[in-house]
Amino acid sequence: MSSEIRPSAQAWAELLRLPALFTVPGDALAGAAAAGTSPNRRTFLAIGSSLCLYEAGMALNDWADRAEDAVERPHRPLPSRRVSPGAALAAAGGLTCAGLALAARAGRPALAVAGTLATTVWAYDLGLKRTAAGPTAMAAARGLDLMLGAAATVPGGRWRTALPSATVLGAHTLAVTAVSRRETQGGSSLAPLAALSATVLLAWTAGRTTGRTTGRTTPELPAGRRTASALRLPGSSSSASMGAAAPSRRAVATGTVATGTATAAAVATGTATDRTATDRTATDRTATDRTATAGIAATKTAANRTATVLQGVLSAAYAATAARPLFHAVLNPSPPLTQRAVGGGIRAMIPLQAALAARGGGLRSALLTAALAPAARAFARNVSVT
Repeated sequence: MSSEIRPSAQAWAELLRLPALFTVPGDALAGAAAAGTSPNRRTFLAIGSSLCLYEAGMALNDWADRAEDAVERPHRPLPSRRVSPGAALAAAGGLTCAGLALAARAGRPALAVAGTLATTVWAYDLGLKRTAAGPTAMAAARGLDLMLGAAATVPGGRWRTALPSATVLGAHTLAVTAVSRRETQGGSSLAPLAALSATVLLAWTAGRTTGRTTGRTTPELPAGRRTASALRLPGSSSSASMGAAAPSRRAVATGTVATGTATAAAVATGTATDRTATDRTATDRTATDRTATAGIAATKTAANRTATVLQGVLSAAYAATAARPLFHAVLNPSPPLTQRAVGGGIRAMIPLQAALAARGGGLRSALLTAALAPAARAFARNVSVT
């Protein structure tokens, strides 16, 4: 029998960096909110696609870095032989195919974005990572992940409105990736200082209020007023002509003429009464519409205020999560503190995604994303995110 030990769940958890998975769903949720739409079934297909592509990148990253990790991080799953290189490469390929299949079920726009994302991930791991374009490629991948959620959720070209949020998330990723390039060597305060400055700027940007979907209103004519216009009867001149034509042309008796005149007067009186009743009904409907409109406006105003408060809290949480370890790395750019700064930057993506979701008016998406932060911290105690 072979004495080879089969890979353990712990080894695969380290290879795939499972705690970092909690930073992925917020991309799609923030993308849907930025596009002005609530999450739907296709949004969750996009989340599944993002999770698969993210894990494919993690496995491929260790496969590509196995020689370097053998020297600098021999405890990693591949150098320590707890996972074979072939298994890691097979996992990367299988997860990529699964991610593209899920995106295809969400629609052609989602598949197009997912295909671009997968290409970027593989290009980064297999070559771009060691070039000056590495941080930019990683930033593009994270921005595309947010755009994947928008493209899957909304029809047509409306998903492109998520581009500003994708830019903010990409800028944060760029700063963190620049710091991570020296996490095993340390010795430079420049990258942590630049990332710290970027964090402050991005926190301010994510905390700014913009036009939210929850606060948008489209003015239109009240239904009661439209009903009154549609139901208004002809004017008095037309009614008079109808009454005048009612008597017979050959009627010569005085009683017949008098009867025709009385009938015409009764018709005119009835018409006036009906018009008055209709106007009263239209007035009542207009008042009801105004009350309903005021109630809707008040509800939207309250939702906007709640979103503004939540957005500010989440932006502050993002700044606190990312800035503190970066500040320590600026003062002492040793490998342990630099790695801690990278880990803090990865975990800070969750409150940043939640702030961007709140910025787009997605209160539920923001709360759901923020709820992932405690789980990420709990899992990070046993498995490193870097």
